[in-house]
Order: sequence, then structure tokens, then C-alpha cells
Amino acid sequence: LTLCAPLDEHELRNMMYPAQLPDQGPVVIRYPRGASVHPDWQNAFEALPVGKGRCIREGSDVAILSIGHIGNNALQAAEKLQEQGVSTAVYDMRYIKPIDTPMLEEVAHKGFRQILTLEDGVVHGGFGSAVLEYYAGHPECGISPAQVTLLGLPDHFVTHGPIAQLQQDCGISVDDIV
Repeated sequence: LTLCAPLDEHELRNMMYPAQLPDQGPVVIRYPRGASVHPDWQNAFEALPVGKGRCIREGSDVAILSIGHIGNNALQAAEKLQEQGVSTAVYDMRYIKPIDTPMLEEVAHKGFRQILTLEDGVVHGGFGSAVLEYYAGHPECGISPAQVTLLGLPDHFVTHGPIAQLQQDCGISVDDIV
């Protein structure tokens, strides 16, 4: 099973492309909710390498590992943190399963003071938990659980409402990340 979540419309199209190719097995794509990021959403298809994330902003103090559309909040938070003198890297992990373990090792070896995981799904058993499980099983990475903060949805029903309000209620708005 491949489980992925796009940052934006371009990544959604690029995740759909390899999903329809032969011998891919089952692929789950978590569609983003809300307004589009790019008005020019009809990009040419590009086959993304399955299970590979990307660094979309370099930094040296804090790393934000995000999955899906909420990564746009991570980019905005990184801008605000930069204004406060905090150099923040943002990683768009793209795939929850398979998770990009070489990228997790790269993050571990860069010496960030703090690592945040950011998802708009439930934290318990979600993307952040998978990151912690990897680091717990690989002590050679040198990451302690105290260095990793998981941001995401609580494990209870969240009422319906405007996205910005729900993000604020759940502690994953841009200001909450900062």
C-alpha cells in the first residue's frame, strides 16, 4: 500500500500519474480540502519517485516535517520564524507509506535543535508517530523523543467549520506552529 498526501495541486497531479501505472499496487492519495494554491493547476505530469520527500526550504535551527496541504502553513510559519531569527527548514515528506527513511536520517544528522512534525490528520498513529517510531528504532540517528514535537489533530471528533478556524482550534495554524 502506498499512502501519500500532496502539498498542492501540482503534486496531486504528479501523484496521480504514477498511481495509474501498471504494477503499482494500491495507492491512497489524500486529497487536500479548501482553496487551491496555484491558479495554474494544469501542470505537465511528472512521475514522482514513490516514497521520496523533498526539502522545500533550507534552515539550520528547526526542521518542520510536513505531510500534505498543511505544509503550506509550515512555509508561512518558517517565514515568520525567520523574522524572529530562527532559521527553519521545511521538508515536504509527500509519502506516509513508504516513509522516506533516508530523508529522516538526513534531518537527524543536520543537528537541528528541534524537529516538528505537522499533519492535518490525527497525531496518534499518524505521520508524526511514524517519524518517532523510526527514530526510536534507529538510535544511531541520535534523535531523542524530547527533540520531536508532533502537531496534528486530536484523537476525537472535530466539528465542521472553515479550515482556518479548525486549524486554530486544533493547534496547527501558522501562529500555533510559530
